[in-house]
Amino acid sequence: MNDSRPLAGKVALVAGGTRGGGRGIAVELGAAGATVYVTGRSSAAGRSDLDRPETIEESAARVTAAGGTGIAVRTDHSDPGEVRALVERIATEQDGRLDVLVNSVWGGDALTDWAHPLWEQDLDSGLRLLRRAVETHIVTSRFALPLMVARRSGLVVEVTDGNTARYRGSFFYDVAKSTVIRLAVAQAAELKPYGVAAVAVTPGFLRSEAMLEHFGVTEDNWRDAVAKDPHFAHSETPAYLGRAVAALAADPGVMAKTGRALATWGLYEEYGFTDADGTQPDFAAHWANVLEEEYGPLGDPL
Repeated sequence: MNDSRPLAGKVALVAGGTRGGGRGIAVELGAAGATVYVTGRSSAAGRSDLDRPETIEESAARVTAAGGTGIAVRTDHSDPGEVRALVERIATEQDGRLDVLVNSVWGGDALTDWAHPLWEQDLDSGLRLLRRAVETHIVTSRFALPLMVARRSGLVVEVTDGNTARYRGSFFYDVAKSTVIRLAVAQAAELKPYGVAAVAVTPGFLRSEAMLEHFGVTEDNWRDAVAKDPHFAHSETPAYLGRAVAALAADPGVMAKTGRALATWGLYEEYGFTDADGTQPDFAAHWANVLEEEYGPLGDPL
């Protein structure tokens, strides 16, 4: 195995790879040599209802440019028929092989109400958030896992926000993100006899496209936003999350981690990867040093 391309010959599916953490993961899996199916609803043929400019084709092109093979497939992961067709295509094109499944579908930003308690929130919006952020992961795993089980190997990564039981500030957001961790725990229990690992992974303060846009900066001048939010100085790019997932996927001993909720701030210490600029952000350390007094500790692992 080539040390610079430890995932050469491997096949990955990144569900929700259009932007943000999903795109970062897809690109870094490609940089490690993998063939990566990048899926989502935003494509060159038209935007999803999120109305964002990023597309799955752009993500797939970045995978290929990084050294892998990127394949864009427009898929609505809430539609079992579309997901079944996607997995059947992967099975046909890759001789039944799927080594890495990344459930990174989110789509809940516009549906998250940070200002009101549950009893004052719009119920339809909250339930739609859960369908997008949790149900899509279940649907995707339901159809993709048989490929891994048949080969008795593989890794499932559930992308979440936070790896502890700390309340995340909004009822439906908290339920979604903590449930995604539980999805990893449940899948790990059922997959363990087949040699397939399942983990949840969280980034720290992620410099996604939407977050950069929120602060009115780009990746080139992102530090200008630190004046607005000092904590942004400790943020990380999607590549950092991607390198964490790629390191896990290349680890022959990853089964030792199955069922756990992991984070970039712990994984960089073990695997030694850096962010795109060569730094090693550690948002948990920043929290402990600066934010814990005001907001309390991050909490115990879920």
